[in-house]
Amino acid sequence: MSYFDAASSAPLHPVARQALQASLDEGWADPARLYREGRRARLLLDAAREAAAEAVGCRPDELSFTSSGTRAVHSGIAGALAGRRRVGRHLVVSAVEHSSVLHAAAAHEADGGTVTEVGVDRAGAVDPEAYAGALRPDTALACLQSANHEVGTEQPVAEVASACRAAGVPLLVDAAQSLPWGPVDGDWSLLAASAHKWGGPAGTGLLVVRKGVRFAAQGPADERESGRAAGFENIPAVVAAAASLRAVRAEAAAEGARLRELTERIRARVPGLVPDVEVVGDPVRRLPHLVTFSCLYVDGETVLHELDRAGFSVSSGSSCTSSTLTPSHVLKAMGVLSEGNVRVSLPRGTQEAEVERFLEVLPGVVAGVREQLGAPVAAPPCAQSPASLVVDALGKRCPLPVIELAKVIGDVPVGGTVTVLADDEAARLDIPAWCEMREQEYVGERPADHGTAYVVRRSS
Repeated sequence: MSYFDAASSAPLHPVARQALQASLDEGWADPARLYREGRRARLLLDAAREAAAEAVGCRPDELSFTSSGTRAVHSGIAGALAGRRRVGRHLVVSAVEHSSVLHAAAAHEADGGTVTEVGVDRAGAVDPEAYAGALRPDTALACLQSANHEVGTEQPVAEVASACRAAGVPLLVDAAQSLPWGPVDGDWSLLAASAHKWGGPAGTGLLVVRKGVRFAAQGPADERESGRAAGFENIPAVVAAAASLRAVRAEAAAEGARLRELTERIRARVPGLVPDVEVVGDPVRRLPHLVTFSCLYVDGETVLHELDRAGFSVSSGSSCTSSTLTPSHVLKAMGVLSEGNVRVSLPRGTQEAEVERFLEVLPGVVAGVREQLGAPVAAPPCAQSPASLVVDALGKRCPLPVIELAKVIGDVPVGGTVTVLADDEAARLDIPAWCEMREQEYVGERPADHGTAYVVRRSS
C-alpha cells in the first residue's frame, strides 16, 4: 500500500515516536509546580519551545503550543481582531485559505465584522498589489497562507507582509503545509501551524504572536501558554512535535529535492498517459511533495475508491466526494476544472518504484471510471447538424452534465450552441473549465425554470 496523502496528515516521524515514548516517563507532571517532577516537566516544555521557535524563526516567548493547527488559527485571528478592535473590524483573507481561516472569517462577519476576499490567478496565487489594494484604514488583520493545501502553490508572503507592514496591518500566516520545508520569509506578525503535517503527533499546533502585535486572547482567562491556549499542556506531544520538526528540517533540502523530482515526473507524464487532464497549481513556485490534477468525465469519489483498491491512498478537492456536493473553494477560486480531482502528496521516504506503479495504474483506473459513466471517447462526426441543442442534465451530478455536453457538441455546426440545463453547483465551474480545455466558447449562464442554463458555442 502506498500512502500518498501527506498533505492531510504525514506518517509519524521516527524521531517523534522516540521523543513521545521517552517524554511519557518524564513529562507527566504539572510544569507550573516547583517540586522536582514539575521542574523536570518544565525543562522538557521549555526545551521544546526553544527548538520549535528556532525552526520557525521567532523568540521562544512568542510561541505558544495549542491543541491543534485549527485552534491556533482560530485563537490567532480572534485575538488579533480583538486586540485591534479600536482600529476597525475589517479582515482581509485570500480566496484559497484553509477552511479554518474561512470559517473564522465567516464567524467574524456574522458577529458584525467585514471581510474582503482577495482572488487568485489560475495557478492559485494572489497578486501582491491586489492584496495591498484590499487593505483599508479600518483593516484590523490580514491572513495569507504560505502554501496552498490543495494545489501546493506558494504565496508571495514576503511581498504581502511588506505591504501590510507599510499599512500598519498585522499579517497572520497559515504555515501548516510549508513549515516542514523551511521558515516563512517576510515580516509577518502571527503564524499558525500543525504538527501532524510534518510527522508530529496529531492534536498539537503552534501559534506565534510577534512582540509588539496588539493581541487580546479570547475566552476564559488561563495562565498557561501566555493565556493563548487554555488547558494543561500535553508535554509528551509537544516534545515529539518539536523534535520531529527539527528532524524534518535537517533532511528538508535533500528530501525536498528528491520528492520534487518525483512530483515533477507526475506533472509531466500524467497528461500524456490520461487524455483530457488538467494539471493545476503553479509549476515552479510550489511545495516539493505535492501535485494535483483534474480529469474530465470522471466521478472523483469513484476514482479515489478505485485507486485505493489498487493500493494508493490519495486525496481530492473534487466536488464529487462523499463529504461534499459543492466544488472545492480552492479550485473554484482558481477557475480550473474541479471534477475528477486527484491530489498526490508524497510523504518522506516515498520510493521511485511507488510513483512508477502509480503512473502505470492511473490510466486504467480513469478509463474504467469514464467507461462506467458513458463518457465520450471521441467527438462524434458532424453532418446536417441543428444550429442549437438543449441538453437536460437536471438532477444529474458531476461529472454527468459535462459528459452530456461533450456527447453532443459535435452534433451542432461550428458557431452553433449547446445549452445545458443543470442544477448541480459544480456545473458552474466545470462547464467553463471544459470549454477552456476543449477550446470551445463559453457564452455564459442564465436562470432557467429549474436550475441554470449554461450556453456553449462550438468553436471547432
